Amino acid sequence: MMDYLAEVTMSIMQKQKLRNPDWGYARDFVEVIKQILPEIAAGKVRVMSNAGGVNPVACKDAILKAAKEAGVTGLKVAVVDGDNILDEIDDLVKAGHKLENMEDGRPVDVVRDKLLSANVYFGAEPMVKALDEGAHIVVTGRVTDTGLCLAPMIHEFKWSFDDFDKMASGTVAGHILECGAQSSGGNFTDWEDVPGMAQIGFPMVDAYPDGTFTVTKHDKAGGLVNEMTVKEQLLYEIGDPAEYITPDCVADFSSIKLKQDGENRGKVFNIKGKPDTPFYKVSASYLDGYKVSGTLAYAWPYALKKAVRAGEILKQRAEDLGLKFDDYNAEYVGYNGCNEKPLPENFDRDTPDEVSLRISMSGPDQIDLNRFGMELAPLILTGPSAVTGFAGGRPKASEIVAYWPALIKKEACKPRTTIYTT
Repeated sequence: MMDYLAEVTMSIMQKQKLRNPDWGYARDFVEVIKQILPEIAAGKVRVMSNAGGVNPVACKDAILKAAKEAGVTGLKVAVVDGDNILDEIDDLVKAGHKLENMEDGRPVDVVRDKLLSANVYFGAEPMVKALDEGAHIVVTGRVTDTGLCLAPMIHEFKWSFDDFDKMASGTVAGHILECGAQSSGGNFTDWEDVPGMAQIGFPMVDAYPDGTFTVTKHDKAGGLVNEMTVKEQLLYEIGDPAEYITPDCVADFSSIKLKQDGENRGKVFNIKGKPDTPFYKVSASYLDGYKVSGTLAYAWPYALKKAVRAGEILKQRAEDLGLKFDDYNAEYVGYNGCNEKPLPENFDRDTPDEVSLRISMSGPDQIDLNRFGMELAPLILTGPSAVTGFAGGRPKASEIVAYWPALIKKEACKPRTTIYTT
């Protein structure tokens, strides 16, 4: 399984697709497929991925082209789509689906004209269908990260979708795997205990029909798998641990039991689940104004005092120019960036050798923010002395992409599974 999508990724891919109708998916995924086509064609491995982004059909086309060029015939590539509802928002709203923001209850109407993307999180079922129909590669749009792992288990073990303990087992396994090497030692609190981090290996799950599974990694890869690396990942991005809600089930993370099962092997068992809800989650994004940031570095003496005054001057100039902005923020970064390591015993942290002033401004008008960006370079000679660094040139305003989480009834949108063959 290969997980390519974060919430903001869909809006980025949507903009790519608007520039080029053949884009909108994770194009580096195709390069990975090219490298492992011999293993896939030989039946040694099957691949599940949400790399299709907002254009899984184009991703499929690129894979089939690569297979044709490699002389691979009979390759079955499944596309799971139907998740992209951006063009259907108006019809859905008219049908009574308000897509209210899960955090503040506002209806989606208030940001309708600013929407950049809107995708439904589908569960495992359409991916199971693809595997049942013999797909070697399954390319999806927006599905749950956990579903990418659960689907092969349902397919292989012939689990019933109504066996919610089993659904929860596959869901928990997917949650453990979803963040790359995070459960095999990456981002671990006790990072100094992790061997071979330069060549850290991704985690693997050895799954069994009874719902138990073992988390491990390749022997020759770096990293570490133990109870604590797995536990830390289990706590990642969850709210109520007894109510981990997915389209396939509600998993009870408080029921999970763990034990060490050999070197770099953590056994996970006793997982309990409850029936799924009648809703899908919708992940939407919208344009919420613009932002601009820039950095100036000030040297000793009085580095911090200079940086503070420079930030005040820039804000005053923005106000004098009549620029429209919502937020203005000045940060003072760095106390010892140019000092020798380790620090000498007599180092005075209160009078640093340099401080970086990082200025950020946000607002509704891109032109105004770009005008503000023109003020940073002149400050070098029109503000406090001893500017030692101006990073990145004149800053340009960029879009602020905001997140809009919502729920939609499952009967309002259906996933599609289509098989294509070389």
